[in-house]
Amino acid sequence: MESLHYLLMKSHSVMQRKIYSEAQKIGLTSGQPKILDYLYEHEGSDQKTIAGYCEIEPATLGSILLRMEQKGLIERRQKNGNRRSWFVYLTENGKEICEKMHDIFSQADEQAIEGISSGEIEEIKNLLTKICHNLDGKD
Repeated sequence: MESLHYLLMKSHSVMQRKIYSEAQKIGLTSGQPKILDYLYEHEGSDQKTIAGYCEIEPATLGSILLRMEQKGLIERRQKNGNRRSWFVYLTENGKEICEKMHDIFSQADEQAIEGISSGEIEEIKNLLTKICHNLDGKD
């Protein structure tokens, strides 16, 4: 059997290729789907929080958000007079694209778990969560 690191990297690469090939069909580029997915549940987040959750460098996030803003997917606003931080919100167009991405994510998930029991799926999620915590060094 292959090593754990290889299987994790390969699974990630295969899933990412599948998702991004579909995301490109609706006009999204790398990084944008996970940002949209995050904002769908956490609208009005600041850029630092988005970068941390999405595992994207803040400088890279800034350029991705700029392209998303130019496409009319998001808007950045100041909140409560805070001039130092920008908070990110989905536009109506962004919400529509988000719905399409949710369909893409669901289809990829369904293909990935084909033939796996619900108990095994929960165990996989638990183990992957533990692996992320171990590698991140966070409690």
